[in-house]
Amino acid sequence: MMMLQPQEVEVYYILPAIRRELALELKRLGRSQRAVADVLGVTGAAVSQYLSGKRAQTEFPVALRKEIAHAAPRITDRESMVREMQRILASAREDRVICRLHEKLAGDIPQGCDICFAKTEVAK
Repeated sequence: MMMLQPQEVEVYYILPAIRRELALELKRLGRSQRAVADVLGVTGAAVSQYLSGKRAQTEFPVALRKEIAHAAPRITDRESMVREMQRILASAREDRVICRLHEKLAGDIPQGCDICFAKTEVAK
């Protein structure tokens, strides 16, 4: 079994799921599918799959979904999308969403693992 690095969990699961939640919120706010695709920097087909539930099926805690919903109205262009995405990712890291997902995906990650967040000494 290949070991997933935490960054891979973030790229393969967390980022697409955040995009899905943002697509749902932006659409709910009245944006066209094309406008949603443009601002998220994805294809129209990707947005269609996000909206239909065929892509990025990772579920988030309620608090993170609320944060994503609050971010959506602030997203007006790609610059604001990047800023909001980074803020949401920081919150997901702080809440250890990535850790809980990593535990579920990998099976061999000990519950309560904090390797990614432990301070390490730099070798001299």
